[in-house]
Amino acid sequence: MKDAPETPPPDTPRIGAPVDAMGTNQSGMRAHNERLVLTLIRRHGALPKSDLARLTGLSAQTVSVIMRALEDERLILRGEPQRGRVGQPSVPMKLNPRGAFFLGLKIGRRSVEMVLTDFLGAVVARRVRQHDYPDYESVTAFALEAARDFAVSLTPVERTRIAGLGIAMPFELWGWAPMVGVAPEAMTPWKLRDIGQDLSARLSLPVFLQNDATAACSAELVFGQHEQPSDFLHFYVAFFIGGGVVLDGRLFQGPTGNAGAVGSMPVPDRTGRMRQLIDLASLVTLERRLQAEGIDTSELWTSSDRWDLPEAIVTAWLDEAAEAIAHAIHSALAVLDFSAVKIDGWMPADIRSALTRRVAACLVGHDLTGLNMPELQEGTMGPDARALGAASQPLLARFLVGYMR
Repeated sequence: MKDAPETPPPDTPRIGAPVDAMGTNQSGMRAHNERLVLTLIRRHGALPKSDLARLTGLSAQTVSVIMRALEDERLILRGEPQRGRVGQPSVPMKLNPRGAFFLGLKIGRRSVEMVLTDFLGAVVARRVRQHDYPDYESVTAFALEAARDFAVSLTPVERTRIAGLGIAMPFELWGWAPMVGVAPEAMTPWKLRDIGQDLSARLSLPVFLQNDATAACSAELVFGQHEQPSDFLHFYVAFFIGGGVVLDGRLFQGPTGNAGAVGSMPVPDRTGRMRQLIDLASLVTLERRLQAEGIDTSELWTSSDRWDLPEAIVTAWLDEAAEAIAHAIHSALAVLDFSAVKIDGWMPADIRSALTRRVAACLVGHDLTGLNMPELQEGTMGPDARALGAASQPLLARFLVGYMR
């Protein structure tokens, strides 16, 4: 992204801090050793200086200097002294939840969502709006208004600690006009304009853009509830199905940021005809099944907690989607030896569990000679994955190391 202009348009509140307001916290990438210390504290929880020196290989003096600097900037806080050992009690240092904030914008085919997260990834504020399709001007106005209101809810000092905005959206969104049911010209602004640059200029914040399915994978890697496998393929089922790839514990995006584009994988349908996975395992496919029976589909997009839908239609969709995903996994295993596959999406937890079980059962019937059967796991982020993945982008870019390739 290009640098934001020094003075935004007068009708837009400046959210980002002046470059000298917080030193290195706002003016660019942190020094590698500082980012390493923050990353270790994030991964392991509160750590004393001695443990940080051991884990980093840095001298105790160097770690002390780093910790003093991070404490001065209120990025870390002192915990309770741990007594019981010989010598001075050790003082574990922990991340300060209010030390930094991050905006995450999820642009979807049926809704747009903005979240504000703290340094630990907890959602501090959220705003969601449903739409028939993502209109460029409306989405931009929504993002600006939400960012302004979120900033107002913070103290003046905390406002300067908003470190950036991440955007999770489908790449080449303009190409999906037929699928979302609008005329192609309605989506043309997405091709002609750059929402990242537009929002960066208006908000005076660095903006990071990522494919929405890759962002969902990033959320699982960074904020997931369990210890993550070192290598896994991630499927995220939403309006369209997408994916992400983690290798050696790091998100792999590829040279164009489109790695893990599983929706484009060719798979056979039940007649044996080759189709794209996106045509068989996306929620839009379920929506069309419901519409064909004259059933209102608004529930699919307004809530992911519980769906009161005809069981026969949902079951038929689950069966078709599971078979298609199993074929996609089989193909992926022939290229990369994934130890695990995670399945998540915008859906109730029971539907996600049913889909994961069906995929596992389908894979048992595949001839995987020469390949290793991966562990099938449910993702843990659910409907929050894309928005939190968006918010994770400025967090990763400015404060942490070791999560991205």
